[in-house]
Amino acid sequence: MTSLNQDAARAAKFVGLSADTITFHGGQPLDGRIEVRGAKNFVTKAMVASLLGETPSVLRNVPDISDVRVVGGLLDVHGVKIERDVEGGVLHLDPSAVKSAHMAEINAHAGSSRIPILFCGPLLHQLGEAFIPDLGGCRIGDRPIDFHLSALRSFGAVVDKLPEGIRLTAPDGLRGTKIHLDYPSVGATEQVLLTAVRAQGATELTNAATEPEIMDLINVLQKMGAVISVDADRVIRIEGVDRLEGYDHRSLFDRNEAASWAAAALATRGDIFVGGARQPEMLTFLNVFRKAGGIFEVADDGIRFRHPGCDLKPVVIETDVHPGFMTDWQQPLVVALTQAPGVSIVHETVYEQRFGFTDALVKMGATIELHRECLGGQKCRFGQRNFIHSAVISGPTQMHGADIEVPDLRGGFSHLIAALMADGVSRVSNVGIIARGYENFLQKLKTLGADFTVES
Repeated sequence: MTSLNQDAARAAKFVGLSADTITFHGGQPLDGRIEVRGAKNFVTKAMVASLLGETPSVLRNVPDISDVRVVGGLLDVHGVKIERDVEGGVLHLDPSAVKSAHMAEINAHAGSSRIPILFCGPLLHQLGEAFIPDLGGCRIGDRPIDFHLSALRSFGAVVDKLPEGIRLTAPDGLRGTKIHLDYPSVGATEQVLLTAVRAQGATELTNAATEPEIMDLINVLQKMGAVISVDADRVIRIEGVDRLEGYDHRSLFDRNEAASWAAAALATRGDIFVGGARQPEMLTFLNVFRKAGGIFEVADDGIRFRHPGCDLKPVVIETDVHPGFMTDWQQPLVVALTQAPGVSIVHETVYEQRFGFTDALVKMGATIELHRECLGGQKCRFGQRNFIHSAVISGPTQMHGADIEVPDLRGGFSHLIAALMADGVSRVSNVGIIARGYENFLQKLKTLGADFTVES
């Protein structure tokens, strides 16, 4: 597995950084308009879904981020022909020449991405076999592939663990099955959907994830010819079909990126219009943003987020699966909460190691205490396992510049926000990893008036 620093360096090269470090001069509000395009957590999965089609697919509103390049590279080594209009955000994906790929090729393109595990179902349908390497991803908690392998076995796949990775075969084809998730995992739900749509017979998935990105993936699969129903009690039923066609689909916007810019407006006392953002998918975030004192205005083409011009308000946040408060929203918002008079509490119930990013905030002057206890309204699975998964933020505190290193994607953007709001100079390294999920983030920062220089 490649290291986090190697992945960040690769991403840094992708965004044109000659070095992976940026110096910020903080203390200035961010002001202006930026645009967000398709959701990273949907677009990459829709690209994988193109493997299932017998005809080419067209995906629109695609962001120019490194994760899209990673998945594109993985599709390429599996024989998918890709034509891309970067400026227009359009991908043409032709799977007519799908083939097996060597483990070395998969490793070379995957880096520490966990995306290859989602190739298994489609490749088993198309080729009868699939290979996956060791898998990585952001270091925010335990995200094992055991469930994925168990689910694939349930469909009839044979799993062989080899020194260089894992080989899966389906000598008798894949068959529909019944699967219950102990936790409504997004990745697990995606795995079942991408495998079940062409499995023989019916599949029933209970306690499934129902995030907007999941629903958009279901929209894509239905366009391709899949038969999928979603019940209100988190039950998804899939009737397998013999053939799927390509799709033509426009991605929903990236609500995680939109929330990050909203938090940046709040933290820097700024005013940011996020073009492309929509109210329905951000309903829960908007409620918390307002409770924290933020002001927003919904327009037809986006949402304006701004600081109220007076003190912020402390809030209590408990992350949860949709329709709850997303785990990816809490990290950037924590930075803003350091400026709210009083005590804010964040109870993380999705990933058990998501507060590592707060070390840098404390170094910059924040007062944040971490706890093993469940400090939200209810106990969660991590409290019984003795994980540090609750944070108490006391404010307001004066933040000052410091040398900090980006730990992961969302935590990394949170560090950028902290550097932009802090007094003085901050030197932020490992910034390339932010390109995994934030399109043209340096240009957007310039547009909003951020003062920074890139090391050469």
